[in-house]
Formats: sequence, C-alpha cells, structure tokens
Amino acid sequence: MEYLLIFILSLIVAFISAAATYIVMRFRQSNSAARASEILRRAEMDAENKIREAEIEIKAKAINIKETTEAEFRVARQELHERERLLDKRQDALDKQAEEYRKQEKQLENNRRKLAERIVDTNRRNEDLAKLIEKERILLHEFSGLNREEATKRLLAMLNSELIEETGAIILRHEKQVKERCESITRNILLSSMQRYAASQTADSTVCTVDIPNDEMKGRIIGREGRNIRAFEKATGIDIIIDDTPGVVLLSGFDPIRREVARLSLDRLIVDGRIHPARIEEIVEETGKDIQSIIKKAGEDACQEVNIFGLDDRLVSLLGRLYFRTSYSQNVLRHSVEVAFLAGMIAVDLGLSENLARRCGLLHDVGKAADHEIDGGHPKIGADFLRRYGEPVEVIQAAAGHHIDLRLDDPYTIIVAAADACSASRPGARREALENYVKRMEELETIANGFPGVEQTYAVQAGREMRVMLNSAMSTDENAAKICREIAKALTERIQFPGEIKVTVIRETRFVEIAK
Repeated sequence: MEYLLIFILSLIVAFISAAATYIVMRFRQSNSAARASEILRRAEMDAENKIREAEIEIKAKAINIKETTEAEFRVARQELHERERLLDKRQDALDKQAEEYRKQEKQLENNRRKLAERIVDTNRRNEDLAKLIEKERILLHEFSGLNREEATKRLLAMLNSELIEETGAIILRHEKQVKERCESITRNILLSSMQRYAASQTADSTVCTVDIPNDEMKGRIIGREGRNIRAFEKATGIDIIIDDTPGVVLLSGFDPIRREVARLSLDRLIVDGRIHPARIEEIVEETGKDIQSIIKKAGEDACQEVNIFGLDDRLVSLLGRLYFRTSYSQNVLRHSVEVAFLAGMIAVDLGLSENLARRCGLLHDVGKAADHEIDGGHPKIGADFLRRYGEPVEVIQAAAGHHIDLRLDDPYTIIVAAADACSASRPGARREALENYVKRMEELETIANGFPGVEQTYAVQAGREMRVMLNSAMSTDENAAKICREIAKALTERIQFPGEIKVTVIRETRFVEIAK
C-alpha cells in the first residue's frame, strides 16, 4: 500500500512535470512567433525606409543633373546668341559693302554712259570740223587763187596759232579746277581719317607717387643719417621727395624708364620690408631686368594693335622703349600707333597699301629710342636701324624723310608726314615746355658724361643738381675734385640756365665678402 501510494504520487508528479513542460514549450513557441512577426514587421519598415531614402536620393541626383544640364544649356544658348549677334553684325557689314559696291557699279555705269556720249559728241564735232575745214579750203582756194598746198599751209598755221592759245587757256582753267578739287579731296581724306581714329591724348608727367602704409615708412626710406635715400637716389638716378603729405612719397625725374624702375623698386622694398643700401641695389638691379621684359611686351602689343607682324625682335624692343619716351610730353609709342592708323586710313582712300602705310607710320620715329645714345637726328638713326634690320625701302624713306623736304615720287613718306603732323597738332597732344625741359636734362647729362672717368650721370632736382659717379679704378680723390670743377665750368660756358646748378661728384670703393 505504501509502495502503491508512492507510485501514484510519482505518476502525479511526472504528469505535473510533463504538463508544466508542455505549457512552457507552448509559451515559448507563442513568444518566438510574436518576436518573429515583430522582427519581420521591423524589417519591412526598414526596407520601406531604405526604398524611400533611395527614391529621395535618386530624385535629388536627378534634380542636380537637371540643373547642371539646364546651366549648360543656358551657356550654350548664350554662346549661340552671341554668335548669332556676331553673324548678324557681319551680315550687316556685308550688306553695307554690297550696297557700296552697287553704288559704285551704278556710278561706273553712269561714267561709261557719259563717256560714250562724249565720244559720240566728239566724233560728230570732228566730222563737222572736217567738213568746215574742207569748205574753208575750197573757199580759200577760190578767193585767194592759191593752190591746194599753199592754202593748206596757211590754214594749218592759222589753226595751229588758235589752238595753241585755246589749249593754254584750257590747261590753265583745268589746272586751277584740279588744284581746288585736290585740295578739297585731301582735306576731306585727312578729316575723315582723324575723325575715324579719335585717340585720347595724355601728357606724361615727370613726377609719380608711391603709396606707403604709414608715415613711419618715410623714416625707414630715409634711413639712418639718410643713407637709404642716398643709396636709392644713387642707384636709380631719381629724386625722392618726402614731405608732409600723408601716405605718399613722390618720385621726380625726367627719364621715364628710370622713374618706372624707381617706382617699382620702391614698391617692392615697401612690401619686402628690408630697406638698406645692399638690398636697395639688389632690388633696383632685379627691377631693371623686369623693365626690359615690360619694354618688349609694350612693343609686341603695339605691333599687334596695328596688325603689323614679322618685325625683327630688336626692332620690337626699340618700339617698346618708345613707351618710356616723350616728345613735347606726348608718349612716342602711342603717337607712333596713332600715326600708323592715320597713315593706313589715308592710304586706303588713295588706293595704296594699307599694311605698308601702317608699317611706315609705326616705325617712323623708331630712331627716338636711341637718339640720346647715338649722334645724329632721330630720322637718320631710325633709317639706319630699319636698313640694318631689312625693312622695305618705303619704310626707310618714310623714317628718313618725314621731317625734311618731301619727294613727290614717294607717296608713303608724304602720307606719314601728313599723319605725323595731324597727330602732333591735336589740341592738348604736346607741350613744348616739357620737351625743352627733357632736352635740357639730356644735355646736362651728355656734357658730364663726356669727361674721362665718369661712369654714370644723373640730373635731378629739375636740373638744379648734377650727380656724377666716377669709376674708382680710373680716378683719384684729387682727380675727382678737378673733374667737379671742370664740369661746373663746362656747364657755365656751354648752356644757359636760370639760377645755379650744384655739381656733386661721388667716388667710392666697395669691398663685399659673403660669410658662409
């Protein structure tokens, strides 16, 4: 009985355990299904979010592509509009040319018709004259009793005398008409050319300004006991004027190339910040080399502007130097470009070569690039340069003869002389006082450079002071004093000037070593 009770209890416990296990398993299965459905639901939501984000990204890219394409289309449309405008402009020009050609054809046709009518009228008059002569011959033969040969001689003598008088009167009348007509046509050609090329005129100044960041920079430019400013003026030959004007320093000098070197050098020194004599000389030397590049670029730009190519490189450099030369304060390079355009327009109206006339006008004053270095006037110097560099004979003659008596058999020289006079005589184009001033400065330097041992000479302070640099190896201190007195004496004897001129002769020896 006890064993049976234990067995029953064991069965009950086993049954309860099995039931509990079954209940737990069912609960777990229900939780797993719920979790699986939750995971599936989240996965579907994530997938929908991903799809939605992908759609948004695709739309954004499509919008960007559309905007880029529209921008490209706008640029292309603008280019097409610009080309269409240019084509319309060219078409208008072609239409105008065609209209001009049609007018010329009508005029030629009228001239031909008038000429044919004149020929017919002349032939008719000749026939009438022949009949009159024959009738006159018969009458003379009848009344005079002369034979045919004698009557013919008398008639021809009479007609010859009458024709000589009438021919002389006709020639004088037509000469007067032709002269008046030529003067009118010439005046119209010059006025038309000047009106079509109305370039602005500017006068170059002998003073330029350099901006400085603050007034303390003035003290640094002057340097201790003025050594920096003295070194700068010695290296450049340009006078520095430092006054109470805030924020600027003035550079004064008559040579535009030196003045430009001084301006650029001072700008670089201010930016660099290291201002001392050795650095000043280094910067001035580097700037001088840069100016040579600027000179060549100016010559190339002038050639390109007037559409003249194929010049020798040395001629291009000489043209570039004219950018820094003035004639009565008028920039010589701009003057040459203007003369080239005017000469080309006049040549077109006269039926001559436009390119050759422009070439003559552009190069007519090339001698001014070296007239302060070579003896002789700039026409002769320019002609020698052009002959040396293989320019056409018309260009050489235009350079040599545009200031002297003109030969009527050389039309390009006459054209260049006329264009040169038109450019020079414009109101405000030139100032004679400045040209005389520049010539006086050059004359001062030329006199000083003629003494032995003189290496460099600068006329500063508007010609009131001469700074003469001697070669230390070729002179002594005693010789420097003698040269100073002789230069002052030569200036007194050879030129006229108001007031007085201070002559300063500088001789120094430098030794430079570099510690490494």
